[in-house]
Amino acid sequence: MNDLIIGMAGSGGDGVVSAGESLIAAAAYEGYHAMMTKSFGSQVRGGESSCRVRLSTSRVHNPGGALDVAVALNWDDFLRFGAELPVSGDTVVIYESKTGVAPDALPLIGVTPHEVFAIPIADMAKQATGSDKAKTTIVLGLIAGWFDIARESILRGLKKKFARKGEKLVEANEKAFALGEAYAKEHPLKKPRAMERPVGRDGAKMLTDGNDMCAAASIFAGCEFFGGYPITPSTEIMQFHTRELWKYGGAVLQAEDEIAGIGAALGASFAGRKAMTATSGPGMALKTEIMGLATIAELPLVIVDVQRGGPSTGLPTKAEQSDLYMAAFSAHGDVLRPVLAPTSVADTFDVTVQAFNLAEQFQTPVIMLSDQEIAQRKETVDPIDTSAFTVETRKLPSAAELEQYSRFRMTADGVSPVSHPGMPGGNYQGAGIEHNEAGNPTASGRVHHAMNEKRFRKLAPLQARRDLFHIEGDPNAPLAMIAWGSIAGVCREALDLAKAKALNVKLLVPWLLYPIAEDVYRDFFAGVKAGLVVELSFQGQLYHLLRMYVDVPSCVTSFCRSGANPIQPREVVAKLLQASLALQHPINPIATEA
Repeated sequence: MNDLIIGMAGSGGDGVVSAGESLIAAAAYEGYHAMMTKSFGSQVRGGESSCRVRLSTSRVHNPGGALDVAVALNWDDFLRFGAELPVSGDTVVIYESKTGVAPDALPLIGVTPHEVFAIPIADMAKQATGSDKAKTTIVLGLIAGWFDIARESILRGLKKKFARKGEKLVEANEKAFALGEAYAKEHPLKKPRAMERPVGRDGAKMLTDGNDMCAAASIFAGCEFFGGYPITPSTEIMQFHTRELWKYGGAVLQAEDEIAGIGAALGASFAGRKAMTATSGPGMALKTEIMGLATIAELPLVIVDVQRGGPSTGLPTKAEQSDLYMAAFSAHGDVLRPVLAPTSVADTFDVTVQAFNLAEQFQTPVIMLSDQEIAQRKETVDPIDTSAFTVETRKLPSAAELEQYSRFRMTADGVSPVSHPGMPGGNYQGAGIEHNEAGNPTASGRVHHAMNEKRFRKLAPLQARRDLFHIEGDPNAPLAMIAWGSIAGVCREALDLAKAKALNVKLLVPWLLYPIAEDVYRDFFAGVKAGLVVELSFQGQLYHLLRMYVDVPSCVTSFCRSGANPIQPREVVAKLLQASLALQHPINPIATEA
């Protein structure tokens, strides 16, 4: 095999996620490309937890489809994840025999797995360690034994993991691993499924997640202040800044609530510092008023929204792409602000740096829409070449401009030099009330219209930034896909699968979601005979947003679904194939009537 997808589920405390992390770390060390997603119940403590690990000898773009290996320590917990852990007729199912379920009576309606192993995992763990806490170590031994994966690297990782707790615990877990491995050898698969070895190792790789990548990129981009409040699934961004930002002269405020967090960040920006905040949907709703203040005060600010299922508290631990409308439109009055979205752990670095650059260049709040999958999944990525990036800073007033400083001066490009407290001659009133060029309050309709025009005009160059869009495949292909965020990885794999079926398809992946780059989309739609806008939201928000600004061809339709219901690459290909066949054999209305 050159591609393997393993899914595990159990109760909180079973160590399922920890086992997944051990497996992906070992595989990455061996040179495999790897990706791991994790999912939990929304309980504060306890409940179910799961992970899925995809290992491959070539680059992976998404967590994959049906499982090759399904591990159920508890069937009730496993079934709670539904479509997130799909089992097929090719799956090898491993489960705890103490569940009392017969191998021929698995609670998998409509599916007969390829092979089923009912194993006394807890008893084997007790035999090795004296307790059942090493159940997942037994599972790691089973997987290593059956699929010949990273044996030495897993053992090295276990030794490192348990070394602080004493040699006895290390030896006990090594024994548990050996028991699992021995069971696999004594009960071989009907059809051997050993993983291929990676061909060469193309340099060292990092193993990280999207939240840590975002925080690291912000520090590289010059962030000096983070103000926020913990909320799933964005909290790790604040935790990373808390650990690291002070080393670079920055400061972190964990505020009393979401409003105070963004208020403090905006205050830091007013003081001349690059600043950011991070949250998820419910917190984003609370930050809306301060985002409006950032817009009218024309201050740089980066706001990260790690999307989860909504509305309200919704699905706190599941991915969704349903905050796009909120990012674009959640403000009273006429407001325009850039909205960006990364598509993988790797490009989260790029997009975060872009967010800071745009905020500084245009003196505006910039929203970055990550999502739970990208934010919390672990992924092997190449080391970042920081020499390839340019870091922008805000336009400061010259000495001559400070002699009679006019903070909101009408300039040719709409961007006015911005001072900060302590700059001689740079004092101005920065408030949420409408103002004239000097910053003085006004109720003049004429001035208000001019300021609205200024705030919109300065962002016009952004819509011409074609480098914020990526077109893959034949640019003249008649079949088309548009995908953003984590779903872009699904469509990248779908593009490869479609090529293998001789389908001529192109894919547009935007980093910039709003304002709509109308010319980019018009050019992309030219010549398209059928297409899909693929999204993980019930409404298909990008599809409808595009229709507000662009003449989307009627042959381009929305393929969307609510969060926690993954879209698989083969589903996308099936819809493309259906569209292709319809183009080749159009229905004859006259014949149909006859």
